[in-house]
Amino acid sequence: MQHQSHENNHQNKGLLKNQLKLLICSALLSPLLLNSATAAEAIAPGDNGLDNGLSIVDFTPVTDEMIQNPDPADWLMWRRTLNSWGHSPLEQINTDNVDELRMVWTRGLGDGIQEGTALVHDGIMFFPNPWDVTQAIDIESGDLIWEHRRRLPDESELRPYFPVPDINRNLAIYEDLIIDTSADDYIYALNARTGEMVWETLIMDYRQGAQQTSGPIIANGMAISGRGCEPEGSPDACIMTAHDASTGREIWRTSTIAHMGEENGESWGDMLDSERWHVGTWLVPSYDPELNLVYFGTSVTSPAPKYTMAGNEYDYLYHNSTLALDADTGEIVWYYQHLVDHWDYDFPFERLLVDTAVSPNPDSVSWINPDIEPGEVRKVLTGIPGKPGLVYTLDRETGEFLWATAATYQNLVSDIDGRTGAVTINPEVLFTEVGQSVFACGGLSRGWPSGTYSPDNNVMYFPLARMCQTVTATLTEPSLENLYGIFGRAEELPPGQESAPNSVTAISVETGETLWAYEQEATMMTLLSTSGGLIFGGDNNGRMKALDQNTGELLWEVNLGSTISGYPTTFTVNGKQYLSVSTGRSLYAGATDANNLFVFGLPD
Repeated sequence: MQHQSHENNHQNKGLLKNQLKLLICSALLSPLLLNSATAAEAIAPGDNGLDNGLSIVDFTPVTDEMIQNPDPADWLMWRRTLNSWGHSPLEQINTDNVDELRMVWTRGLGDGIQEGTALVHDGIMFFPNPWDVTQAIDIESGDLIWEHRRRLPDESELRPYFPVPDINRNLAIYEDLIIDTSADDYIYALNARTGEMVWETLIMDYRQGAQQTSGPIIANGMAISGRGCEPEGSPDACIMTAHDASTGREIWRTSTIAHMGEENGESWGDMLDSERWHVGTWLVPSYDPELNLVYFGTSVTSPAPKYTMAGNEYDYLYHNSTLALDADTGEIVWYYQHLVDHWDYDFPFERLLVDTAVSPNPDSVSWINPDIEPGEVRKVLTGIPGKPGLVYTLDRETGEFLWATAATYQNLVSDIDGRTGAVTINPEVLFTEVGQSVFACGGLSRGWPSGTYSPDNNVMYFPLARMCQTVTATLTEPSLENLYGIFGRAEELPPGQESAPNSVTAISVETGETLWAYEQEATMMTLLSTSGGLIFGGDNNGRMKALDQNTGELLWEVNLGSTISGYPTTFTVNGKQYLSVSTGRSLYAGATDANNLFVFGLPD
């Protein structure tokens, strides 16, 4: 479940040390600024789009073929492609000239927690602001074309049910529609040319515990989305859904919780359905069109310590799992549980879909399926899908375990069976009673900021943290007043494990070897790779950076004054490549960060 207390209390401690919160000042911007756009005009909340005197004339409707094989000039979804790579084949900006980047324009974004992704098509940027505000912006000038502000219940009505209703990470585009999920539990579509409402469909009453902070992907004409879910709405609120992207008609909904009497229902012991709480899918899924499978990651149960539920011997499916769903029906085709979670170290993050030779190096990889034929090309699902810094590689057709290893120091997992993928938890970190404290390391190695994969060298890159916690169990039984039933306090790493607290780490998808790590004090945020040989990413000290993909060398850096809170994207308009970056408040940052959108390019 994605929740301010959930993320802030566990990730901010120890991660934000020595961060510098700066305001953007004219002295910084003046030598960079080539062109400036004013902040969005104040508009009374409503459902009508803003006509700013500009119009979108040339707009090509977006098809499934375009989404599944996107034009390099565009950025049509959360991580640009349905395989969640976060990679662009553009190379106009490259290792030789990246240090010449200059700001082209900037504009203010709306108030609230800002973790948006710029969606780009036909030279127009569509940007999700906090509080379900969507803007269409001319990329070359930075001029606002239209703005749509969704009419929402009052904040005082939303927050008691949903602690972070302002988060709005991503949009989807299909035909001539911009599609999003809302803080009041709708999925809706806007006319991409005008910003006017086209359709909206209620998913659930927002007072029943379902909550969206991420938008959908488009899979063969369907808008597929996940959500977080509070205990008071469980298990009915813990669902993944598909809607017709053209009309909004619901096609299917699938629960993330195995119910009594269903397959795997016994994994919750004798707990009633009404007692099975909080298995969310609050980030964006991946999709393989060839296999027609959608891949979701799931979160922790509530509470986290399993002795408070049916006992430590149960698995509580499908929490902390990868779920592969038939895109047409929503049926769960296979699942793999990465970890039975006792500490709120959940697994909802991006799944990278890669076709690769599989040759894990035994000197670098801790757990390997002995039946692997080294060098065999497989369709894999890989990455670091959860907060623990554990790399998992699975066969994405079947869910077969291939290999896993730790990218950061950890003491949570003592063993993984190579043939079955069954995970054994270190008994020293298991809770058995209220008031018990355990020393847990590696459980908060990453958060919602995404990694990236480059097909140019078959390497994945992740923003990672190194830390330990003393975690204390605080419940004797589940309670609506105590969501996770734990309290965590940041601790130093044990002797011999000392290192910089944060890094960008490069890992071979084929061998599992760590190739390099760029280390620093500040927390690294979402990464973007390009065929220009670059890794772009910012941090919570306001520094936006470009690294050499092959070496980790720092090639470019600019101080934007606030946490780089959004997902960076890159695209071209009229033959010129641009880089978009957004800053602001996030679940990694404090209230003083400024919400701004920046666009960079090379000098003409």
